[in-house]
Amino acid sequence: MAETQQKVKKAVSQVTPLSVLQRFRVLIRTAQRHSQWIERQSGVTGAQLWALQELAEVPGLRVGELANRMALHQSTASNMVDRLETAALIRKERTSADQRVVRLYLTEAGTALLARAPSPARGVLPEALRLLDPEALARLQGELDGLLLQIRDLDEGFGMQPLPFTE
Repeated sequence: MAETQQKVKKAVSQVTPLSVLQRFRVLIRTAQRHSQWIERQSGVTGAQLWALQELAEVPGLRVGELANRMALHQSTASNMVDRLETAALIRKERTSADQRVVRLYLTEAGTALLARAPSPARGVLPEALRLLDPEALARLQGELDGLLLQIRDLDEGFGMQPLPFTE
């Protein structure tokens, strides 16, 4: 126990703005490399593969529901859905009760692509965040919120856009 506390104290004493920045770089570059690997292996972007995963888990989502599950703006999700439909990886169906409601489903090709695609389909960063326990996730969000408060000219709309390398 005392040894663990000493390691924690040593680690805290070595924390600098640059050491934290290095960790951000590792996170972003690792996510970027994984997304590029996904695209080379599967032929779809990281965000598109994530969308296929969501539709495999919950067939029949509407575009807005898919956007919410991926924390994307609805127009961004709609454009992505159009590309996936053009590639014949998903299909749109209108319900008979209300023709305005469009539901999304994987095609056989979409299911096959997802089955052979690299994992995690959501990407390394979303998956790592999903695996954190709720308390750790809350602490991380609080600390990131504090960091974001230090940045001038912050555009919160960026939070509803995929990372550039996953589009």
